[in-house]
Amino acid sequence: MTQPATTAPDGDAIEALLWDALRDPGTAWSLGSFGAIAEFMRDPDEPVSALPDDRLGMATARGAIALRSHPDLRPVAYETAVASGWNHAVALCLPEETCAMNRRGVVTELGPDHEAARLDDRDGVLFDLGLDLLAIDACVRSRDPEVIACLRAGAGQPLFAPGNPIGPRLVAMSPHRVFLARFGRIEVYAPIPPSGGTSPEGPHTHVLPKLLRSGRTHAATTPIPAGLVPCAALHPAHPYKDMQGQRIAFDADRLAAFQVLFKRWGDPALVAIKHGAEDHGAVSSRHAQAARRVAEAQDRYLRGEIIEAGPGDEEDEAAANNA
Repeated sequence: MTQPATTAPDGDAIEALLWDALRDPGTAWSLGSFGAIAEFMRDPDEPVSALPDDRLGMATARGAIALRSHPDLRPVAYETAVASGWNHAVALCLPEETCAMNRRGVVTELGPDHEAARLDDRDGVLFDLGLDLLAIDACVRSRDPEVIACLRAGAGQPLFAPGNPIGPRLVAMSPHRVFLARFGRIEVYAPIPPSGGTSPEGPHTHVLPKLLRSGRTHAATTPIPAGLVPCAALHPAHPYKDMQGQRIAFDADRLAAFQVLFKRWGDPALVAIKHGAEDHGAVSSRHAQAARRVAEAQDRYLRGEIIEAGPGDEEDEAAANNA
């Protein structure tokens, strides 16, 4: 765990960070917790609709993101070491004492979604899936009478309870997924892929019961300062892979762009360690070691020594997360 965060949030700088990222189609977004996450991304030429209110964000035919300013919002830029090099993101965090959502443990009907990102969806009925997450309400929404009837039939029960009619039909129904945090939401309209299928390009969600049972708010490899809880993240364009994780030609400009964010919003101790400073116990040995591994990997890419992926970035991080 890294040091507690003590610097007061800079609201204007944070809003500028969010607006810059929203304008960039190369930046993807996520909102969720460990084991349940919604992701929003868009193509450079994809039609975009403005939100019908004063929130920051946009909607496409495949999904939407809507954010509000929050006095306690804290960006935390970080890098994690993986088999082929590194991942990076800017986590959007709240203090533990102000991040909590409703923590419902059973499927619960919430009524019309009056804050839907598109006006046409505001008469859709919202249901909390009852995942009992600290900082996220994972919900679904529908205007289809048959889908609503099924969701109502499963209300009052845990989503994964034997006999709950929602589970066997959720993929086929594919209601809108709506993930909520204190400062915003991501909505996903694309169909849910069948079991064994691959996530669609563009906005999608993951709900993984095995990871949910861990009770974590984030992966053990993610260096979030003590006292903060990551609720969402922005994912700037990566230097050697696209939004689907496929390899692309290394782009040094993308690396340089994230280093600006890392210096501005990263944990100062990790920034210093990455640039050769000694670790004096300000961060965990795990995160200090990861910072050194990332620095070495980035140097190798800059020298043209492309790193071959090992068993896979996902497997590498999963092993670290379970340690």
